[in-house]
Amino acid sequence: MRLRNIPRAEGTIQAHLAVIKRPEAQKGCWRQVFGNTNPIHIEIGMGKGGFLLNMALTHPGINYVGIERYSSVLLRAVEKLDMEDYRGLQNIRFVCMDARNVGEVFSYNEAEKIYLNFSDPWPKARHAKRRLTSKEFLARYEKILVPGGQLEFKTDNTELFNFSLEQVREAGWTLDRYTYDLYHHEILNKGNITTEYEEKFSAKGNPINKMIAVRK
Repeated sequence: MRLRNIPRAEGTIQAHLAVIKRPEAQKGCWRQVFGNTNPIHIEIGMGKGGFLLNMALTHPGINYVGIERYSSVLLRAVEKLDMEDYRGLQNIRFVCMDARNVGEVFSYNEAEKIYLNFSDPWPKARHAKRRLTSKEFLARYEKILVPGGQLEFKTDNTELFNFSLEQVREAGWTLDRYTYDLYHHEILNKGNITTEYEEKFSAKGNPINKMIAVRK
C-alpha cells in the first residue's frame, strides 16, 4: 500500500514532547525517560496509535512505547494524543524508526512485553525474514525482553499466523496460549483492546487470531 506523504508530518513530530527524537540515546535509560520504575511495554508497528493510547489510558501503571516507521502514520497517533480523551497521558512515548533497529534503542531486559498487531504479512516467501514474527525478529526481541517477557500477536491473516506459530516453536520460545477465534476465547479475549484494523476486519466477519509467546 502506498502511503500518502503529509508535508507537515515531520515538523509536527519533531516538535511534539511525546516523540523521542534520538531514541538510541535512551538505550538502557527508558525508566528515566518516564521518571518511574514501572514496566515498559512496546508496540512495534503501532499505526495510528489507537490500541496503544487506549492501553496507556487503561493501565496507568505501565509505560508504553510505540514504534512506527512512517512519519505520516505516526502523525495520526500524535494528533490523537492531543485530543481531549488522551490529553495529559504521561505514560506513553513515540519513536519513528525501523523495527530492525529495536536492539539499538532498548537494552537487555529493558521491556516486559512486546505487542505486534496486524503486522505486514510480507506474503512472498523471499520476504519471510521481514515478517515481524520471523526468527530473525524473535532474536532481536530476546535481547530486550526480560526473562519470561511476553510477545502478544494479533492478526486476521491465518497464513501469517501459522507461520508465526511455527517460528515461535522453532526459536525455542514457549507458546503460552493461542486461538484462531479471539472473540470466542474467554481467556484471551478478556480485557481485549481493539486496533483500527481489528475493528475493520472483524466487522467484515474475519476471525481474529491471537497468540501469547514467552521468551525462551
